[in-house]
Amino acid sequence: MKRYRSKKEQDQTILRTATNYLLPVLLLFSVFVLLRGHYLSGGGFVGGLIASIAFVLHSFAYSTKQTLSLFQFSPMALIPAGLALSILSGLLPVLLGLPFMTGVWFADSVAVIGSVGTALFFDIGVYLVVIGVVLTILFTIAENV
Repeated sequence: MKRYRSKKEQDQTILRTATNYLLPVLLLFSVFVLLRGHYLSGGGFVGGLIASIAFVLHSFAYSTKQTLSLFQFSPMALIPAGLALSILSGLLPVLLGLPFMTGVWFADSVAVIGSVGTALFFDIGVYLVVIGVVLTILFTIAENV
């Protein structure tokens, strides 16, 4: 006798299949928005939100435990790492005799990114903080439900 899947099982299969394709695409798009941000709209905050949404989608399709297993470390560890990077990007100009948070640009540009400077490192720090905060809050709530 052939066993037919219920509507819920079919929906779950569709969501999991879509998530397997969407997770890397959303993460790649979040990096694009991050890198685009120091020239045009976007940046660390919006890119971090997009990356967080990718992991939230994964936790909806699978479980919080399986999504946390994608990380080598706790998402909470991203918060101090991002804060440190942002603060260091603001302090670098001070070491060069400029005011705090002044934009300093390297002489050579990178092929895909363009000019690299302290603004990019500040945005990367914000990106890490946003991912860490959003995922820590959501996973903490999911564990208590």
